Amino acid sequence: MFNDTSSLLAHLATRRSGKARDMLAPGPDAPQLRDIISVALRTPDHGKLAPWRVVTIADEQRGAFATLLKRAWVAANPGAAGMDLAALDQFAHQAPTLLVLLSTPVANSKIPVWEQQMSAGALGMNLLHSVHAHGFVGSWLTGWAAFDPTVAAAFGAGTDDRVVGFFFLGTPAKSLEERPRPDYDDVVRTWDI
Repeated sequence: MFNDTSSLLAHLATRRSGKARDMLAPGPDAPQLRDIISVALRTPDHGKLAPWRVVTIADEQRGAFATLLKRAWVAANPGAAGMDLAALDQFAHQAPTLLVLLSTPVANSKIPVWEQQMSAGALGMNLLHSVHAHGFVGSWLTGWAAFDPTVAAAFGAGTDDRVVGFFFLGTPAKSLEERPRPDYDDVVRTWDI
C-alpha cells in the first residue's frame, strides 16, 4: 500500500471523515470490504481475545434496519408513534456501505474490560484508516441508536456488549474539508515530578 515512510505519514496526516449523508457510490465491493476489515482486525488485542464483532448490513437489509430504528425509537420515546421518522430512514439508507462495530468483552478474563473496550475503539480507528487507504471515505457515527439496547440486541449484542458505532463507507460527493484540530501544546504536556 505504501512505498515508503513518507507515503504512510501522508496517509495518516490526511485521513479525515466524510459526512455519511454526502457519500455516493461506489462503496467498497465485497473483496475490497474484506480487505478493509482484515486490515482493521490488526488491532491491539491484549490476551488475543478478539473482544469485538463487525456486522455488515447489505443494501437489501437497509429497509429492515430503518424499521428496527423506528421501532426502537418509538419504544424508547412514548408518544413518538405517528411522528415523522424520515430522519431514521435517511440514517439507515445513507452511504453505499454500512458496518456495525460491537464491543464484546470476554467476561472473567484477566484482561480488564476497559482494555478490551479500548481494543474495539482501536479497531474502529483502524477501519477508518483502512477505508482511507483503499481510496474511500468513512464516517463513524453513534447517536442514540448506538446506546439503545433493542438496536444492540438486533446485532447480536449480549448483556455486556455495546455498539461502538455505525461505520458508513463510500465515495465523497465533494472534496472533504479539514476541521479544526487541537493545538499540540494544549493537549500534550511534560510530566513534572
